[in-house]
This record gives sequence, C-alpha cells and structure tokens, in this order.
Amino acid sequence: MHRNDVTEMIVGAKIRKGLRWEQVAERVGASKEWVTAGCLGQMSFTAAQARVLGDLFDLPDEAVALLQVVPYKGSLPTAVPTDPLIYRFYELVAVYGTTLKELIHEEFGDGIMSAIDFRMDLQRQADPAGDRVQILMSGKFLPYKTY
Repeated sequence: MHRNDVTEMIVGAKIRKGLRWEQVAERVGASKEWVTAGCLGQMSFTAAQARVLGDLFDLPDEAVALLQVVPYKGSLPTAVPTDPLIYRFYELVAVYGTTLKELIHEEFGDGIMSAIDFRMDLQRQADPAGDRVQILMSGKFLPYKTY
C-alpha cells in the first residue's frame, strides 16, 4: 500500500458517507485547510489523529500507520497544472508573484514567507454579482541570515 492509495480510500469514503471536510476537521481537532491537506497526502498526522481518521473512514491499520509517515510534499502531477481551478493559482503566481515578492521584501526585508509555519482560511463571500472565494494566507516571515 502507498500513501496515494490511502488518499483514494479517504476520498472514496468521504463521498460514500456524504461528509464535508469541515466535519472531518472537527473530528480531528484541527483546521479544515490543514486536515484536508493531510487527507490528500500533504501532511502527517499524530497517532491519535490518524486513529480518528481510521475510524471515520473505516481504514485498515496499514493506512492508519501511513497517515503518520512524513509525506513527499508536492501533489501536482505536472509542472504546469492542467486542472482549471489549480491552474488559476499558477496564473495568479505568474501574474502577481513578482508583485508579492517586491511588496514582501519592501515591508519585511530579504527573506521568505514560510509554508511550514503557515495558516490558511478559506471562506465563501456572498456577493450579489456572484459569490467570491476568500483565501487568507498567513506565513511566518523568515529572514535570510548572514553567516
């Protein structure tokens, strides 16, 4: 069994049981964004969290164990994503990446925004012209060090 097999089992069970990621996250005790990333193979869970997922999704012991292994991160099958929704994020970085870099450096100095010490919140915003997707990303600033 591979970690991708576990992801497929989780997604299949989630569909069969009619669950939402927010419900799964409540059971695990963490944010819907982080738990979803973990269930899709991008994070590792504690033993207690993995057992909750195992019970919720009727996973075999081997799958529960794999949920606790640090994964190989990066889930895109190609360098340029082909899924239209994911491609729009690629496009966003292609268009606004240099702007984000410039503004972060101007505000904080030479460094990066962490994707490790990171939080994300995704919400639906009602709008008469069509609902909007609001994504708040917050990453710790990590300055480059002189040595």
